[in-house]
Amino acid sequence: MPTVLIIDDNAAVAIALEVLFSLHDIDALRAASPSEGLALLESANVDLVIQDMNFTADTTSGVEGTALFREIRRRHPDLPVILLTAWTHLDAAVDLVKSGAADYLSKPWDDKRLLATVTNLIELGQANRALQQRVQRERREKRDLEHKFDLRGMVWADPATERVLNLACQVARADVPVLITGPNGTGKERIAEIIQANSQVANGPFVVLNCGALPADLIEAELFGAEAGAYTGASRAREGKFEAADGGTLFLDEIGNLPLAGQMKLLRVLETGRFERLGSNRERQVKVRVISATNADLQSMIRAGTFREDLFYRLNVIELRLPPLASRPADILPLAAGFLAPGKSLHPAAQAALMAHAWPGNVRELKNVMQRASLLAQGSTIKADDLGLPLAALPAVENEPDRDTIAQALARANGVVAQAAAELGLSRQALYRRMERLGIARP
Repeated sequence: MPTVLIIDDNAAVAIALEVLFSLHDIDALRAASPSEGLALLESANVDLVIQDMNFTADTTSGVEGTALFREIRRRHPDLPVILLTAWTHLDAAVDLVKSGAADYLSKPWDDKRLLATVTNLIELGQANRALQQRVQRERREKRDLEHKFDLRGMVWADPATERVLNLACQVARADVPVLITGPNGTGKERIAEIIQANSQVANGPFVVLNCGALPADLIEAELFGAEAGAYTGASRAREGKFEAADGGTLFLDEIGNLPLAGQMKLLRVLETGRFERLGSNRERQVKVRVISATNADLQSMIRAGTFREDLFYRLNVIELRLPPLASRPADILPLAAGFLAPGKSLHPAAQAALMAHAWPGNVRELKNVMQRASLLAQGSTIKADDLGLPLAALPAVENEPDRDTIAQALARANGVVAQAAAELGLSRQALYRRMERLGIARP
């Protein structure tokens, strides 16, 4: 049951509030003086404070209440406080609300309004505490992941990315093929590097072949090697990627571009570790961990007869789905900062533009945008115009964000105020002011 602390020297007021709250499943504690109230705050779990502004007889200045409020704010900066007084001084009310008071109500109060305010503040406080706990848990999990595994300098903040990283590290030491799926430019090769770095063959070679970057008639030679004269232009024997990767990892990017003949030979290597070079009858034996990646729909290719089903299931022992950048928005600003040239920083409007952009080219597009902006920006601060993004990406903040909008933005940003501010089109200081005015605790 939530608990409200009532600090008021008028016993009748305190009892009336206590009865009102008890009828709505809210527990109430009473204190007759500021010192008694502060002592109760140290010994009890309190969700909200309702305090009077005057405690000495014939005093209406509000000085005592102001001092009490500031002391509560100093000791418990996240605790919502409602100010209650029979003497309304508008200037004082405005000043205290600017300083973080949740509300300022006059006596006699309106029960319905008071209950609505108290209920909303308690629910918001509970949501903020849950958010803080989640943020702390995610930060702890991230630190543990970074400490336990070699993540090859991977930059991330989004839970969706962390789920992929967790699974990648979990399966890294298992000697099974891994298929990484996701759109182009999402960082599939970096995930493959992380798997290699934490595998049992971490000290072996890491060889990359982009199956989409070679003509179909040359892919087999690249994979398996060729003897001299095996094809036009083959003047000498050469080893293929499987031989080069022996004792390590072979990363086959764009595996969907591998022709059917090459797919059949690849299946045999995966099953036996044996293959022949083009133009040779001598079998060669290798021990290679194969990681493949694709942006294609292999299931559709299987139905169309352009990809072997047996090879798909052999490659797909473990599948890691890497979402597009737009689906992991918390990664955008940390990645952008990592791509900036030394000494450069992002203006809040530029951060907002980055958060609003759809990123069809994913991380690769973001990297190009930041590198270009670093070169072309005048001065050390990169502004929205320097990014060269479509105007549609520049959000227009026409309406003042309400409490729910801010809370949702903070939740999406995992409590990172700068990121939430960028999403809302505000500076960090402007968002802090709104959070204080609305009684939203700082993460």
